[in-house]
Amino acid sequence: MDFVHIIAEEKIKQAMNDGEFNHLPGKGKPLVIEDLSAIPQDLRMAYSLLKNAKMLEDEQNYRKELMQIEDLIACCHDPEEKLVLQQKLNQKLLQFNRVLQKRNTTNSNAFKKYDTKIQMRIRKN
Repeated sequence: MDFVHIIAEEKIKQAMNDGEFNHLPGKGKPLVIEDLSAIPQDLRMAYSLLKNAKMLEDEQNYRKELMQIEDLIACCHDPEEKLVLQQKLNQKLLQFNRVLQKRNTTNSNAFKKYDTKIQMRIRKN
């Protein structure tokens, strides 16, 4: 072991002897382990940073809601209900665009591709 590891081990032993680890928050509770297997290995650190900074929550929620509404529209056979769902989709899209504009991500290629796909889906229905 090198010098840094020896010092670290001594500090840990001293803290254990002083009882600093006895009453930690979350003691006896299971750890919440997040499954990041769907995220590529090279993007996991960036994803974790953005998530911890709460930059992804709004965007993810809006995307989920948009997809759900789009699926409902695709399955809907009643024209009146379809119109109501279409209006709801338009409202969510406006809110989603406002969130993205606040972050200035609307100029990215990924947003433009996603926006194009959404617009094409809207025009189909």
